Amino acid sequence: MASRAPDTKDPAAPFAHVAVIGAGAWGTALAVVAAANAETVLLWAREPEVVESLNRNRENRLFLPGLTVPDRVHATGDISRAQEAEAILLAAPAQHVRSVLGNLAAALPRGIPVVLCAKGIETGSGLLPTEILREVAPHAESAILSGPSFARDVARKLPTAVTVAAREAVAARLQATLGQSWFRPYVSEDLTGVALGGAAKNVYAIACGMVEGAGFGESARAATISRGFAELMRLGTALGAKSETLMGLSGLGDLVLTATSMSSRNFSLGVALGKGLKTSDLLGAGHPLAEGAATAPALVARARRHGVELPIAEGVAAVLAGKLGVREAAERLLSRPLKPE
Repeated sequence: MASRAPDTKDPAAPFAHVAVIGAGAWGTALAVVAAANAETVLLWAREPEVVESLNRNRENRLFLPGLTVPDRVHATGDISRAQEAEAILLAAPAQHVRSVLGNLAAALPRGIPVVLCAKGIETGSGLLPTEILREVAPHAESAILSGPSFARDVARKLPTAVTVAAREAVAARLQATLGQSWFRPYVSEDLTGVALGGAAKNVYAIACGMVEGAGFGESARAATISRGFAELMRLGTALGAKSETLMGLSGLGDLVLTATSMSSRNFSLGVALGKGLKTSDLLGAGHPLAEGAATAPALVARARRHGVELPIAEGVAAVLAGKLGVREAAERLLSRPLKPE
């Protein structure tokens, strides 16, 4: 899709100036997407070497090597410059959303769309990213982007479809800003459903990885996906999410991708756990970030507050905490009383 000049009279015109906060692989890929329609894209990175690599070499050699970043993308280490933008894409990991928003909140113009691109639930509070935004920066316009997407696929302009949820008028402009022939954002107003689907699928991807790593077979993995999705639907109903959202790209679609591919850090973590490795050997400095590891106990705690039972998610949390082995967790699930589906 060719870029077009913004028309302020057009309610569906793309945003001319976009800021992306977080220059990891996902943030860099989103900056590439936004640069096709926006006039300028500001990409904030915490690491000085990433800023230098992007501005000098047009490449994020640390997080997304080998792919050229368009000239419209300008990297910076000054997060306050985000106030220059008309819309902000926040690509920080879920457990850092609060702290990054805290640094941004005072500088955010009232009503600026902040699109949360993290997938997870905050430990301790049990809040979804959209709920954190409403708490920390209530003067901003809430939005969220989620769906079945790997950063490298997006950066390479391979066909990808996601969901963007926001108030209708804001969602239309975000769709115009990000929409390409190879990147299709479908709009929704169900922020809760999109946020929950993106968070929970990482937990069930770990569960499916455990099934794979333990050698339980493909039938067991299919059952885990199906029953995990049933748990997601139960919690979604309790939180007021729409069932069609959870059955769409940001729910079932993302779950299928993440729970079946070794390119998924959460699935890969589960595979390693299923093979007998310990959580302490797989997480922390020097290891890829798997959001589901932090989300699992938070998801279980949030569900309990609403009286919703999540047996598979509880098993994942117990394995991650070292309270159960993978086979013991599987035996507990299989010994539960039989009941109608």
